[in-house]
Amino acid sequence: MRCQSDLFNEKPIVIGANDHRFLIAEDLTQLNVQADILLEPIPRNSCAAVVAGCLQAMERDKESIVLVLAADHAIKNEVGFKASIASALDAASQGYLITFGIKPDYPSTGYGYILPSNDHIIAGGNKVEQFVEKPDEALAKQYVDEGYFWNSGNFMFRADIFLREAKLLVPEIVDAVSKAHRKKRGDLDFLRLDQAAFTSSPSISVDYAIMEKTDKAAVFSAEHDWSDIGTWNSVWRNLPKDTADNAFLGDVIIQGGKNNLVHSRGRLTTLVGVDDTIVVVTRDAVLVGDQSLSEQIKGLVTSLKKAGRDEAGMALQVYRPWGNYEQLDKGEGYQVKRIVIKPGGVLSLQKHQYRSEHWVVVQGRPEITIDKDVQTLEPNQSIYIPLGSLHRLANRTDESVVIIEVQTGNYLGEDDIVRLEDDYNRDTNNEK
Repeated sequence: MRCQSDLFNEKPIVIGANDHRFLIAEDLTQLNVQADILLEPIPRNSCAAVVAGCLQAMERDKESIVLVLAADHAIKNEVGFKASIASALDAASQGYLITFGIKPDYPSTGYGYILPSNDHIIAGGNKVEQFVEKPDEALAKQYVDEGYFWNSGNFMFRADIFLREAKLLVPEIVDAVSKAHRKKRGDLDFLRLDQAAFTSSPSISVDYAIMEKTDKAAVFSAEHDWSDIGTWNSVWRNLPKDTADNAFLGDVIIQGGKNNLVHSRGRLTTLVGVDDTIVVVTRDAVLVGDQSLSEQIKGLVTSLKKAGRDEAGMALQVYRPWGNYEQLDKGEGYQVKRIVIKPGGVLSLQKHQYRSEHWVVVQGRPEITIDKDVQTLEPNQSIYIPLGSLHRLANRTDESVVIIEVQTGNYLGEDDIVRLEDDYNRDTNNEK
């Protein structure tokens, strides 16, 4: 909610992955915010995304000033945040490409750094002398001593000036994304960028492509706290702590330990005599690591993906236009899910080739279609859906419906869905 004031357009532009579209829509609904939601058909790093956002902004106003913010950054001081943005407006209006630098409070090896130029002071900020990559610990300490800023990765500039610089420095990105934007199409509450055109764009960050090469880069010292929540250690830094500097979420008991982070979902987790440790517990995996090595977890995830482990990429809770579902358990020949259908939500009319399903109503009064039979069930009632039968779930009421679904069969993949009708005009058969 930090971007709600007279400084900001009341309708933001949100850019995200196709796989996250319903989660994005649900979050915006919870915030009561209307937005232009641009969907990237394939990841192409931040430069292509920023170009797309600028093109969308210029459809509204040719002289738009764009503020580029990552969705996963933590900023507690909203007053200071707004002051930082206001302080850089004049420089952005003059054509500078602004990045916001954070005064370091410790020598982080997880952030890039920016050296401001003391010889070129402009409109309350400084021109950028140098961008540097994530350093080792010794170099990080040197950077802090020499007055470098952390690179927040948040930017502000006139959309037309940014696009002009991008056209000079990375014309292939601007050409590809411009074509993708011209050919965008509406889909429910989303704007889909053209897949073929967007895919032809090179994948590169906006820092590498533009900010490190342009002569228009300026840095403003942010007047607020900031963290990109990029590691579990940064999560620990941003959470409340007990008297022993332990931070925890969930059902957790810590005895005789200090400086720990424990995130436990759905089960009691206990630590005895353990210090400086990260413990993350979910239903499908457990992570235990040293606080000082939290940045190496990204490499662990990469290794899991290379090994083909589902845990590395599969979300336990998945959002859909009708609501969401969550995997509760899975084993040989069976899978259990919790399905939540929001008021007015309707799943597609579908059938399966390899599995049957059993539904138990926990909450609400769902309308259930099986072949030609339509009926409404009450809480504590259940129904069986044989393999191959046409079926549909719908919520015609004004309260959420909760279903426990037990799937059995020799194949339980999400692509075992043959969709015959869909209220949301989805064009793929692998979404419930």
